[in-house]
Amino acid sequence: MAKWLVKTEPSECGIDDFARQPEGVIPWDGVRNYQARNFLAQMQEGDLVFIYHSSCKRIGIAGIVRVVKSAYPDPSQFNPESPYYDPKSTAEKPRWQAVDLQFERKLPALIPLDSLKAMPELSELALVRRGSRLSVMPVSDAEWQQILHLVD
Repeated sequence: MAKWLVKTEPSECGIDDFARQPEGVIPWDGVRNYQARNFLAQMQEGDLVFIYHSSCKRIGIAGIVRVVKSAYPDPSQFNPESPYYDPKSTAEKPRWQAVDLQFERKLPALIPLDSLKAMPELSELALVRRGSRLSVMPVSDAEWQQILHLVD
């Protein structure tokens, strides 16, 4: 089972949105970065994912979700009404992937980026490296455990 971190703006889709869903499932779509897309394609059912709130007043890791449906063609790429529409993408050759994520738990307290940056054990995590703007990234088992020690 792999571990991941995805960034989101809570005004669009945050951990509370997952918690409010009857089944807690939300399609993770609209990713339009090739490296992030490649990571989405690697996600498998059962993988755990940190939800990281960004572009907001309180940034940091807010909760955990689980992959409940592995990568499939992102339907928004085919919808001309969608801001994520891609006219170069076809059903035969889709360019973008989505996964379904399900609510696991909200953390008792948000883990701020400053706390993550202060941990030498996380120095290789893409999130804390200068210049990294990736919205989907792998998290090693050791990094996952170090982050959870901040709240458990």
